[in-house]
Amino acid sequence: MVRRIADQADDSYVTFDAIRSGRLSLNSTVVMSKRATDQLPSKMFFTPGTSMSLETALKMMLVKSANDMAVAVGETVGGSVENFVAMMNAEALKLGMTSTHYINPNGMPGPGQYTTARDLALLTLRLKQDFPQYAGYFTIEGIDTGQKQYKNFNTLIGRFDGADGMKTGFICASGFNQIGSATRDGRSVISVVLGSDSLAGRADDTANLLQQGLTATSEGVALTALAPYGDTTTVNDVSAEICNPKAAKVRSETRDDAGRTIQHSPYIHEMDHPPEYVRLTLLSGGEAPPPPPKGSKTSKKNVPVPHPRPGL
Repeated sequence: MVRRIADQADDSYVTFDAIRSGRLSLNSTVVMSKRATDQLPSKMFFTPGTSMSLETALKMMLVKSANDMAVAVGETVGGSVENFVAMMNAEALKLGMTSTHYINPNGMPGPGQYTTARDLALLTLRLKQDFPQYAGYFTIEGIDTGQKQYKNFNTLIGRFDGADGMKTGFICASGFNQIGSATRDGRSVISVVLGSDSLAGRADDTANLLQQGLTATSEGVALTALAPYGDTTTVNDVSAEICNPKAAKVRSETRDDAGRTIQHSPYIHEMDHPPEYVRLTLLSGGEAPPPPPKGSKTSKKNVPVPHPRPGL
């Protein structure tokens, strides 16, 4: 599976459920532990002891796909990473995600971590159905910590008519991935793209699928009617195709003069306004020095990640 897509979406579901039960609130305090701050990028680079509200932590996790925030949220909700992962797996089974298994809150690689496109779509559907009050979290165009602004990795927000979420992710082993969601003229659709070769590619594929769903004349097959599938012992690894010098060069050449990825879907347009950044404040602490430059040993492009299941 791809890191940061299913894991952090399920993180959100488990967290929203804890808030619904009254165990926590959006004002509950999240404190960055050393375990959280030691996570590899993508992350916020906070120092241990930095604290913030649970609401702030969730927004950082969802917009920035921050691995450190996922662990911090997990520790807050579950009391420990291990207990939170157990909660995630229990919730996944409860939701019918029978081809999914987690080993950590942020999707960092390891044996036993996997999912399928069906399960990702099912999780997204249940997030939308069970917690509509948090829908705005998935349409945030960017966040502002006071020291730095971060754009949402989901480039369809504000650029695809009706786009309202949900999550993106990248790992060498499974390529560029995106869960898309959009609502238009009373119809809501979900798409799952796994294994694209670039940021632009996953956005194009997602936009084209969403447009197809929004304009289809038939209702198609119900998601819940799709049977579980996939091999839980063998996983795909497209690292050789995705993370090699030639592929990286091609991706760098598909950017405009402003450094933006060049997207080709006719359904993606320019934003009609400057990105709106949600200002987030900390309770204590602050950001560490800037992250290491791309290409260094700790840069996110070299971070290994879980793999997609065969056939995805």
